[in-house]
Amino acid sequence: MSGGGVESYARPPQKLGGGGGANGQHAKDKERCGYFQMPLHYPRYTRAEYETMPEWKLDCLLSEYGLPIIGEVHQKRKFAMGAFLWNHN
Repeated sequence: MSGGGVESYARPPQKLGGGGGANGQHAKDKERCGYFQMPLHYPRYTRAEYETMPEWKLDCLLSEYGLPIIGEVHQKRKFAMGAFLWNHN
């Protein structure tokens, strides 16, 4: 019976060790999945800090969270503030 539910995905078993060793497998996983790893801490900058933050620091912050770093510096600031600042009403 097909109820339109979520399909499961079975990942094929992986060998640990042997041929390329653990480092070889790790390199292959990075190549396949990219290099993004979620940072442990949420950025805690204020609106004033974002408004004066240099472009290179905005680029580092956005790329650290896997976000796009394209556009002019004012666009990056606006994007970062929209992504990381929360209204506390």
